[in-house]
Amino acid sequence: MDSTLNYFAHETAIIDEGCIIGEGTKIWHFSHVMSNCVIGQSCNFGQNVVISPGVVLGNNVKVQNNVSIYTGVTCEDDVFLGPSMVFTNVINPRSAVNRRDQYAKTHVGKGVSIGANATIVCGYDIGKFAFIGAGAVVTKNVPDYALLVGNPAHQIGWMSEFGHKLEFDKDGIAFCPESKQEYKLDNGIVSRTK
Repeated sequence: MDSTLNYFAHETAIIDEGCIIGEGTKIWHFSHVMSNCVIGQSCNFGQNVVISPGVVLGNNVKVQNNVSIYTGVTCEDDVFLGPSMVFTNVINPRSAVNRRDQYAKTHVGKGVSIGANATIVCGYDIGKFAFIGAGAVVTKNVPDYALLVGNPAHQIGWMSEFGHKLEFDKDGIAFCPESKQEYKLDNGIVSRTK
């Protein structure tokens, strides 16, 4: 490791030129950060992670083993990407057709968790603090705080910022059992009130 760096990269990791990598970030075995990526502070990339050119990740993003984050993906702070989850970046790929100029953008909001082996089809936004279950296949925009499972992914509830399922009363109020934060469900939109 180069002592002038303010992040850690395992000796088997490859960091291409033009990247900005924040203080305290750790990049582990056999991972590759390609050119012109912007990586925030205190991120952690597990083994065999690939970050494609131009990807932007916020602070404290946790990327588990065997995840590829393709060009066109942005993640805000505190995102968790589970083992072997998948992003795509072309809606209709063909080996014989070059579509590098047609990458669709995918935006992952603050605090989102995406479970192991989930697939995020490109071109959609995942709202803040949404929770995507293991193996889910996301084919549409996801609201803030939504809990999605299945293939294709469908919403089965709402999650708190601490990762607990919210149970709303008749007035549309719910409390996180861990943090005691209060949430309001109004017209299909969840917001934190306290």
